[in-house]
Amino acid sequence: METFESPVDWRDHNEKASPLSSNDIGMKFTQSISLKTGLLALTFAAIASTGGLLASCANTTQSQVPNTSATDAGSTTSQNQPSPNTMTDTGGMQGMDHSSMNHNMAMDLGPADANYDLRFIDAMRLHHRGAIAMAQEAQQKSQRPEIRKLAENIIQAQSREENELLRQWRQDWYPNAPQEFVAYGSESKPLVPMSEQQQQSMTMLEDLGPADAEFDLRFMNAMIAHHEGALMMAQDALAKSQHPEIKKLAQEIIDSQQAEIAQMKQWQQAWYKQ
Repeated sequence: METFESPVDWRDHNEKASPLSSNDIGMKFTQSISLKTGLLALTFAAIASTGGLLASCANTTQSQVPNTSATDAGSTTSQNQPSPNTMTDTGGMQGMDHSSMNHNMAMDLGPADANYDLRFIDAMRLHHRGAIAMAQEAQQKSQRPEIRKLAENIIQAQSREENELLRQWRQDWYPNAPQEFVAYGSESKPLVPMSEQQQQSMTMLEDLGPADAEFDLRFMNAMIAHHEGALMMAQDALAKSQHPEIKKLAQEIIDSQQAEIAQMKQWQQAWYKQ
């Protein structure tokens, strides 16, 4: 076997090796280190470039993913109320879920204190006004006699409840109450003026759209969700009210509006296969 006289032989091993001076050895060793260092530097640069590209791709992908935190947060509120029918496929009713969520937030009538029935009266009066307004629109736009008849019944029943019962009870039981609608504020402020946003939310008034082939479906979807809001308040009043008149009205609301919800759901299935 051929042996090399130098620790570092830069020639083909088939050539005869000649002794190298110490200067030559040092120079060639330095060149070897420089070459290896350069290769390492290029390797690290390539890795860094690849990492930057991956990070850029990750950031781009992340920016394309919808942020669901606000939606989750919103879905937590709506879980505490009956689920209204989805409006996204009925033309112009995509705001229903948002309106129902706001209604649920504004519908906290507070504890069973001396002012509970006052808060219930004001909330239900506003709620009735929203139902009456939608029913009046249905009378004008619906092509079905069944819907127009239902709308007439809603207008008659809820107009009587608001004007003859709720309004009169407020005057008789709370003669010194503020003239404006009131809501629950906090334990230290059980009565506060109801904000404009709360009033709008309490009515749950929806844009029902034009008098087209889908109008009745949009009306029923909106009124079912509206009735479900009334059922929640009525059930709350059964548990907290101090007046038997309020409890009697609450039970009547539950009985009549549950029946109307069942009827509208039958029509949805028969007319729209929903």
